[in-house]
Amino acid sequence: MIGRPVLTRARLAEILSYDPETGVWTRVAVARNGKGRVGERAGTVNRLGYRQIAVDGVIYAEHRLAFLWMGGEFPPDDVDHINRNRADNRWANLRPATRSQNLANTGRFSTNTSGLKGVSWSKSREKWVAQSMSGNRTRNLGLFDCPAAAHFAYLIAADKAFGAFARAA
Repeated sequence: MIGRPVLTRARLAEILSYDPETGVWTRVAVARNGKGRVGERAGTVNRLGYRQIAVDGVIYAEHRLAFLWMGGEFPPDDVDHINRNRADNRWANLRPATRSQNLANTGRFSTNTSGLKGVSWSKSREKWVAQSMSGNRTRNLGLFDCPAAAHFAYLIAADKAFGAFARAA
C-alpha cells in the first residue's frame, strides 16, 4: 500500500494562507473536492473545540499546520494553546510541548470535587491529599488537614516540574 505524501509548507501555501497575528487560515485556492471559495476562512471546529482543515483528503489540526507554516515542519510532540482556548491559533498563543507539559496547562478535571487542582479528599485517612502527574506517574505530595495547604503543595510541585506550563486552576 502506498502511503500519503508528506504535506510540505510549499503545498500548504498553494491552497492556504495563515495570518500569525489572528491565527486565521484563508483559502487561496479551491479545495480539490470543490468546497470552499478563494478568500474565505478555511476549516471547521471539531467536537473537542479545536479548529481543523482538510488538506488533500487528510484532516489536520490548525495549530499543527501553524508550525508547518512558520517553521517548515510539524512539531514532534504536542502543541500547547497558552491561553487554553483550543480555537485560538494565533502564533503568539502556540508553543511546542510534551504531553506532560500540555496536560499541566489544563484546568481541574470535571470529576474534581475539592474545587482545587491536584487536591482530593481521602475518606479512609480523613485528610486532604495533594498529587501531581508527570508522564504516566502519579506523585503523592502528602496529606493535609486543610485543602488550601494541599493545593499549595501541588502548586509548588507543578511549578518545579512544569514551570511556565503549570496552571493553578
